[in-house]
Amino acid sequence: MINVGLIGYGYWGPNLARNFAEADGVRLTAVADGRADRRDAAGRRFPGVAACDDALSMIDRSDVDAVAIATPLETHFPLAKAALERGKHVLIEKPFAASKADAETLASLADARGLRLMVDHTFVYNGAVRRIRSLIDAGELGELLYLDSVRVNLGLLQHDSNVIWDLAVHDLSIMDFLIDARPVAVSADGTTAGGVGHENVAYVTVHFDGGFLAHFHVNWLAPVKIRQMLLGGRQRMLVYDDTQPSEKVRVYDKGVDVDRVDARDGEMRRQILISYRTGDMHAPTFDRREALALVVREFADAIAQHRAPLTDAAAGLRVVSLLEAADASLRAQGRRVAL
Repeated sequence: MINVGLIGYGYWGPNLARNFAEADGVRLTAVADGRADRRDAAGRRFPGVAACDDALSMIDRSDVDAVAIATPLETHFPLAKAALERGKHVLIEKPFAASKADAETLASLADARGLRLMVDHTFVYNGAVRRIRSLIDAGELGELLYLDSVRVNLGLLQHDSNVIWDLAVHDLSIMDFLIDARPVAVSADGTTAGGVGHENVAYVTVHFDGGFLAHFHVNWLAPVKIRQMLLGGRQRMLVYDDTQPSEKVRVYDKGVDVDRVDARDGEMRRQILISYRTGDMHAPTFDRREALALVVREFADAIAQHRAPLTDAAAGLRVVSLLEAADASLRAQGRRVAL
């Protein structure tokens, strides 16, 4: 039985607490939150679970084997560092850390102590996203050409981070899971529309060698909620729409075929070489279990089996590196920043 202590019972914490309480082989032992009303809410929902007003005192408890951190971004590093130094396994809400340097420090500390350090990249455990990965692995899409993502809605504006760190982290983690090639540079542009202190509308481009390109539009000021990703392959193209209740993944047998026949006349060459293909669309089935339940299961299994979790510190570090590079590009008026 793995005894877990949860730090933070605000927006995301209750979801983690419920899944820890329901998982086999896991016991939710304690919840820490500095706000009395949130500790009271946790006590009503989980009778018998210790309520702590101080995170460090909870980390020090002998009946806590692992710690889950669901707190603001700037607290991730000190809390995770304290837990690792006390010999606790750690699960951190995304983003993993506020800087690449902090992420590297945590990864090194966990490795030195032989502890499991995992980031909650929830969408990597989403059944639709995992189905997309299986389609890529099976060669259904062919050579991948581009990824285009839109994640917009009205709010929730954050006070401690911009829209890239808040929203783009989701889609960057999906890209990191789906695309085996590693990016080489990032460029970003954004605006603090409406006088808000942080960028609330942004566009991020991730550059790869070989021509593949990934683009992300994130926005806190949109009148509608859109969570859509396009993935173009040489054989087929795919649309992932997380707002759809059923057909979240649609695969289109559409594309552009290029005939390598040569011709002297330039206009004739274009007509001969390019033809457009339109075929059927199908919506593949996928695992509909709650993604967060699979996150908790992976964390517990990685601890029990003494192995790295799927979304380990290395995955967290890769995504934080992209976020940090995007921030640097913002400050440099969109200049491409090498990774």
